[in-house]
Parts: sequence; structure tokens; C-alpha cells
Amino acid sequence: MQADAWSPTPVLLTVDLVILTLREGRLCVLLVERGEDPFQGMLALPGGFLNHAGEEILDAAHRELREETALAAGLVHLEQLAIYGDAGRDPRGRVVSVAHLAIAPGLPEPVAGTDAMDAAWVPAEAVLSGEVELAFDHRRIATDGIERARTKLEYSALATAFCGEVFTIVELQRVYEAVWGTELDTRNFYRKVQAAKGFIIPAGPVRRTTGGRPARLYRAGPKAVLFPPLIRPAPSTTEEDTREAGK
Repeated sequence: MQADAWSPTPVLLTVDLVILTLREGRLCVLLVERGEDPFQGMLALPGGFLNHAGEEILDAAHRELREETALAAGLVHLEQLAIYGDAGRDPRGRVVSVAHLAIAPGLPEPVAGTDAMDAAWVPAEAVLSGEVELAFDHRRIATDGIERARTKLEYSALATAFCGEVFTIVELQRVYEAVWGTELDTRNFYRKVQAAKGFIIPAGPVRRTTGGRPARLYRAGPKAVLFPPLIRPAPSTTEEDTREAGK
């Protein structure tokens, strides 16, 4: 008896974006309000299906990024985060998402794309705690993206992606505090940043500040890996309890 011919399982592919920026000193993630089913009216990460079979995944991620933030590839840090393919993650069928993490400084108010009713920056803590409910498995993806950013701040120069072309050490410290969600000792932070050779380099003239000493300006240095690393402080008992309550 001849065996039945094998045929591949139909699988759809999407790209989803965890887009992070700092707004008023808070780490925020971009969310859109879905304009169609499934989960119409719910908040979700921006993203979508490939435009056509020949579109490369990275090209699709850059396209979605342009549509949601109007930023060109050279102005934003973009990296692949992870692949999410649980069988039941999308009621439309077997849909695999290639998620990406995007980071840029001072992103403007978002404009909803063609398939979204609205878009907004939402504090990361509201997503992590479950205060804001997301469609699909997007809370898991957002949580993974935020944790990726928090971890990479320890051993890489990723923090400079949240800053402008030039910045002060105080502004860099605010990035770490916002992303890690904890206050840092200013003198200790300054010492650690200066110890990480090639992390940041002087950028010329100082910046005048109101009611204080002029602040020296820096720019991102040539080193992508920090040595020694800037270790994230252990969370307090209160922070741990809050995180557990949000699960």
C-alpha cells in the first residue's frame, strides 16, 4: 500500500516589536489598540504579518518600526529577541512570531498604523505587573524584551541607545535607574562608568545646567562590551513581592 503523500503544515509568520524609550524619566513600551479581530479593542505590541513571501524577516521588522515610529534603521537599536511559536498562541491558526527589541531615545507620540485604532506609550511596570492586559502572548514577549534590556545594560553599552548623540553621566545614570527600576548612588555610578574603558568618551564642550556646575558631555565609546560590567543591584524585598503579585 502506498503511503499518503506528506504535505507541510501551514504556518503563518509575523514580526512583533518590543519598542522601548524613556519618557519623563520612565521606561515605556509602545502598545497599540487592535482595530480588528482577534482581540479587537485590546492592547498589543506593534507588529504584523510579512508583506509577501519574499520579504526578509529583518526587513519586515524595519518596515513595522518605520510605520510605528517613523524612524530609519540607522537611528534605532534593533535586535532579534526570540521566536514564539506555541500552538495555541493565536486563534487564527499556527502563527509563529519572530519578536524584536527596538530602543531609541526620546521617541515622539506614536501614530496608530493601518490596522490599529490607537497607539500609546505605556509605563513598562504597568505591563510587567499585569495592570495592563495584552492580547495574544504579548505580555510574555514584552516581559522578555524588558528583561533583555535590563540584563544587557550590565555587560554591554546598550544604555547609550536610550541617550542622544551626546549626553551627561547624570543622564546616563537616569537611563540605568529607569530601566532597572531602582535608584543608584551617583558617586559609585560615576566610578563604575569611568572604570569601564571605552564605554563612553568625552564629547567636547560642557553643557550649562540651571543652578549647578557645568556638566561634561560624552558620547558612546568604541566598546560594545563593558569590562568590568555594571552589575544590577539586587531587588529589594518590596520589589520582589510586587513582582510576584503581578504574576
